[in-house]
Amino acid sequence: MEILMIFTSGIIIAVATYLFMTRSILRVVFGVVMLSHGVHLLILTLAGLETGAPPLLTEEAAAYTDPLPQAVILTAIVISFGVSAFLLVLSYRTYKEHDTDDLEELRGNPNE
Repeated sequence: MEILMIFTSGIIIAVATYLFMTRSILRVVFGVVMLSHGVHLLILTLAGLETGAPPLLTEEAAAYTDPLPQAVILTAIVISFGVSAFLLVLSYRTYKEHDTDDLEELRGNPNE
């Protein structure tokens, strides 16, 4: 199961890298969102997948899941949501000011 999850996170990170290399600013924002989700999945997988084990540690528990990676990922999800909202607003304002979302056109002339 962990091999499948690592392979899936690798595909998500590869797609995010592809989206970073496009010329559209909206695709770059989607690349940031996908990269954050891929990294979250990778962290969760590397922490170890325990099926049926509770995230709480008691003295009688034979198996448990470490709650620290889940707490870190929950915090990272909130932060990535805020960054995504900021990037979407920034890209919208850029589109309204320059009437384009092409990153090569936004670069301007070399003589400027």
